[in-house]
Amino acid sequence: MSFREYVNLETGKTLPVFSLEEIINQHQELSNDLISQFKPFQYFGNYLKHGYYPFSREFGELYDQQLRAIVNLILEVELPQLRKFDLGYVPKIKQLLSIIADSVPFIPNVTKLSQKIGINRTTLLSYFHYLHESKLTSNLYQSNDGISLLQKPEKLYLENTNLAFALGRNVDIGNLRETFFLNQVGYHHRLTLPETGDFLIDNKWNIEVGGMGKDLPKTEKANHYVAADGIETGFNTKIPLWLFGFLY
Repeated sequence: MSFREYVNLETGKTLPVFSLEEIINQHQELSNDLISQFKPFQYFGNYLKHGYYPFSREFGELYDQQLRAIVNLILEVELPQLRKFDLGYVPKIKQLLSIIADSVPFIPNVTKLSQKIGINRTTLLSYFHYLHESKLTSNLYQSNDGISLLQKPEKLYLENTNLAFALGRNVDIGNLRETFFLNQVGYHHRLTLPETGDFLIDNKWNIEVGGMGKDLPKTEKANHYVAADGIETGFNTKIPLWLFGFLY
């Protein structure tokens, strides 16, 4: 579920979907209208931890355990059957997923990782692709054109923030914010890694993701924005992070 769908489920409301253009160009008006109907931070933290999958209500306190069971099913059954995933590497891949959850965010050094995990470089790169394909991770590249099976991603994220809490030990807040943004915006849009900033959307909008004190450098150009956590409403080029959860 998107953050919007989660809020609708929790409140019984029917809050609207907005386009990315609307959020970027009208975010103050949109956020003011929404916060008159609900308090975003009453729900945002819970969504990041337990709100992505609809079955969270069914499992309650056992939700994280259920997510880990799903991860085990993918790694131990589905990938070995469908992609010739070596079962002997599963404990190391689980360790890698935990590292991704706790990193700031995770920039893979394939040579060091292959040595540490004991998987050759070619196999490790193919596993990065399979993890992304199975929706356990999201791989960020400098360009999405002609991505090959053996192309190294520039950054690795877990596919959603709930997985981070289920698999990580000390989840990094910066990683969490970027994972939320990539997950929600990437549903309908193409995201790549820009030369500066955190995400480039559709080769048009450059986004920095951070906390409430995050601001753009004075040298930044047009179409550069901040997605800021911890604020209900934004101003100018500073947009509330939670509002990007209303894209679907």
